[in-house]
Amino acid sequence: MTEILTVAQLTRQLKDCLEGNFPFVAVQGEVSSCTYAASGHLYFTLKDEQAQLRVVMWKRAASRLKFEITDGMEMVAVGSIELYAARGAYQLVAEELIPHGIGPLELAFRQLHERLQAEGLFDPARKRPLPRFPRRIAVITSPTGAAIRDILQVMTRRWPLLDVVLLPVAVQGDAAAPQIVQALETAPRIDGVDVVIAGRGGGSLEDLWAFNQEIVARAIAACPLPVVSAVGHEIDVTIADLVADCRALTPSEAGELTVPDIAEIQAHLQHMARRLVASLREQSASARRQFDLLASRRVLRQPYDRLQQHAQRLDEWHAQLVRAMQRRVRHEESQVARIAAALNALSPLKVLERGYSIAESEDTGRVLRSASDVATGDRLVTRLLDGRVISQVVHVEPNESQHTED
Repeated sequence: MTEILTVAQLTRQLKDCLEGNFPFVAVQGEVSSCTYAASGHLYFTLKDEQAQLRVVMWKRAASRLKFEITDGMEMVAVGSIELYAARGAYQLVAEELIPHGIGPLELAFRQLHERLQAEGLFDPARKRPLPRFPRRIAVITSPTGAAIRDILQVMTRRWPLLDVVLLPVAVQGDAAAPQIVQALETAPRIDGVDVVIAGRGGGSLEDLWAFNQEIVARAIAACPLPVVSAVGHEIDVTIADLVADCRALTPSEAGELTVPDIAEIQAHLQHMARRLVASLREQSASARRQFDLLASRRVLRQPYDRLQQHAQRLDEWHAQLVRAMQRRVRHEESQVARIAAALNALSPLKVLERGYSIAESEDTGRVLRSASDVATGDRLVTRLLDGRVISQVVHVEPNESQHTED
């Protein structure tokens, strides 16, 4: 008779059999139903056209992922098969996830690149120019690497008076990114620092990965000072290069970009000095030519000639004015004489010269024009050419013609 087992006993036997025969597998499929639990565990399903497999990735392994798992990704999950007794279902406990057709670091790079680009962190408009003559430069790199030697060699040759502050950090490994972030936060607080260089020598994608992490990219973007990224060689492009205000292809180029060349400055100053001297000489020669031209003019050689000409013209104008005034006076005198003659002809005094007289009433002063204007006893004043006669009316006789008409 077949032995009767409990569910737990059968499940335990199946678990031992399943897990003993599949201690390590690598399974490829499409990710679906992906869930990040609050505990940090990762749950999803791998499926193909004919079947599906539940996958769990515990927090310990999930925290090591460089990229983000999303539905639709083609993934290779590496781990062991176990049976989850509480549900009676088997599942794959993944220790590693490998994107199909692309490396995990490359996938993580692309995902972070797309996210930061969408936020505008790569926008050229937000990048700041480097100062022409920096006072002090902070260099964030390994104190023992080739990068610091290359940077110092170039900068001290080009600008010997430069002050350089080294902020030593690890440039690869798990501790590198936090140390770089801390150095980026420290550099602006150092007195006189106005440029920051962050970088390292060349290496593999894994070696350069600290400069591809999001915390480093955001620390560069948040730094109040211009940041020069000098990571790897010319062919190496990191997220830090894209976010930084200036990208140097190599650490040596970072030294060339951040400080001027004293030889070039001296040559430029000498060239400007020669141009200045030549310009001053030309201006002096031009001024001399203008002076000679002015000195050759008659007005400066014989300055009183012009005054004498003006004085002669004033004399002519004065003579013309006198003659015009004399003509005007004679004309006005002639006019006055004519008017006086006309007025004299109408004057009552002319009548008196011919033997006539003018009688006036002494009381009213009115000129007598009719016999009816006086009465007997009135006193009259008679004007003669050479005086006045005062008389009294004794008798008034009107003309006979006046009586006849009446």
